[in-house]
Amino acid sequence: MFIALQIVQIIISIALTILIMLQAKGGGLGSVFGGDAGTSITKTRRGLEKTLFQLTVGLSIAFIAVAIITVAFFG
Repeated sequence: MFIALQIVQIIISIALTILIMLQAKGGGLGSVFGGDAGTSITKTRRGLEKTLFQLTVGLSIAFIAVAIITVAFFG
């Protein structure tokens, strides 16, 4: 059971990394310091961007849950 939870956590972490990299499509460090002055601070997510964001949140929650379960039962 412990090995299965570790494998699930590795798979979730890889998927989470891929989703995070897909979201960072143009928000470089320059936009943090005002380099991207044409956009507003808040932005409405639509379509694929919204789906990627929701998947990222869901996988983050799953990752934390698996980590807590692993530590609680096998730590």
